[in-house]
Amino acid sequence: MSDKPQIVFIVDDDPDIRSSLLRALRIRGFEAQAFASAAEFLEAYDSSRIACLILDQGMPDMTGLELQQHLKEKGYAIPIIFITGHGGVPESVQAMKGGAVDFLEKPFRQSELIDCIQSALSMAETMQATLEKDRQLEERLSKLTPREKEIVNHMLSRPSEVSSKEIGRHLNISPRTVDNHRARILEKLGINSVVELVSLTR
Repeated sequence: MSDKPQIVFIVDDDPDIRSSLLRALRIRGFEAQAFASAAEFLEAYDSSRIACLILDQGMPDMTGLELQQHLKEKGYAIPIIFITGHGGVPESVQAMKGGAVDFLEKPFRQSELIDCIQSALSMAETMQATLEKDRQLEERLSKLTPREKEIVNHMLSRPSEVSSKEIGRHLNISPRTVDNHRARILEKLGINSVVELVSLTR
């Protein structure tokens, strides 16, 4: 479990729903923040937080499905729980295809929502960990020269079989030069072996 604080975002144009959900979540120890519209949420959203989103489908201006699509296009990884007062099969299918955790029709049991939130926050934690790993990998790989990146690609193609001699033949350089590049690559990436390189890039 991560030590980073988790938060539940609520986007619903009904003030009574927002107030009720905020009260219920805070009583159960969740940090929560509510917004009356998708625009308000997007203005305040911090994508670095481990979070999930409780999202009303039937909002004016930008519907829940439209906000889901917008977040997806922006590359934001946040699990979404849809809530709706007049849900239909097409909307629920579209939401789930878009990666929603669940699609709850009002009125719903609070225990059902809490279960969904716990699942969503667990998903969010995993997603954030993956994003952080990717960010760190990109930062490390940015230190490599174009030639070193070529060699990394060859090393990853068949880690247990690609020799310096074979890589050198493909790149028209000597095996000794490949060995020198390998040593610098491992040093820059802060690892000790090709096995660690493979693990790092998975």
